[in-house]
Amino acid sequence: MRTLLIVSALLAMTALFAAAETAEDIVGRLQANQVFKTSRMQGVMTVTDRFGAKETRFISYARGDAEALIEFTSTEEKGQKILRTKDEIYLFYPDAEEVIRLQGAAFRDAVLGSDMSYEDLTGGKTLLETYRVSLEGTETVDGAECYRVRMEAKGRNVAYPVQVMWVDPKLWSARRMQQFSLAGRLLKEISLGDFKQVAGRTVATRMVLEDKLKKNSRTVFVVERIEVDIPLDPKLFTLEHLSW
Repeated sequence: MRTLLIVSALLAMTALFAAAETAEDIVGRLQANQVFKTSRMQGVMTVTDRFGAKETRFISYARGDAEALIEFTSTEEKGQKILRTKDEIYLFYPDAEEVIRLQGAAFRDAVLGSDMSYEDLTGGKTLLETYRVSLEGTETVDGAECYRVRMEAKGRNVAYPVQVMWVDPKLWSARRMQQFSLAGRLLKEISLGDFKQVAGRTVATRMVLEDKLKKNSRTVFVVERIEVDIPLDPKLFTLEHLSW
């Protein structure tokens, strides 16, 4: 009986991981699960460093995977906005009443002192357009059997030349990500959790980022409310709207 149970378990696991046999399949299904036509999220970002912890509230809007707008709503940062349109990023500071287009080294600056840089927000291309992907096997993350997928950049103009993702095939979401320099140095580690069903898909509502080049630093994003596939005014993602 024990042997039969073991065999049954192995067959079930084999059937599960046969659902996506290639790294391209895995990454494709991951992205299909993550990207909505439109979305609106409300949440809080908590940055912890040697000075203590600070919370900043935000509202974000997105259309597809190429356009996004983040507006900070906490008292100290109220009215500050970040607009991403394809590979361009613009900042708006209400006190200065001006729009700033990020260039060069400024892309690597931290967003409000967090472990996320502006470079992390750039988009416009899918992972499969940006990276060559390979399947390195399976590993257990947070009690779930996951695909381990390695991604190597096809070109030079990429924030992270190498990334490794652990993808849960039951959720079609990453549970963990590691981002490396070209020389193989670990730069950042990201953990995802508190998964919820949204419009028939699984979405992580908690994300923890750790910049491995900083000491005692971590950033936690918590999504408290999310709406998807809702009407959004296209003007939200324009420079004209950014200064409103």
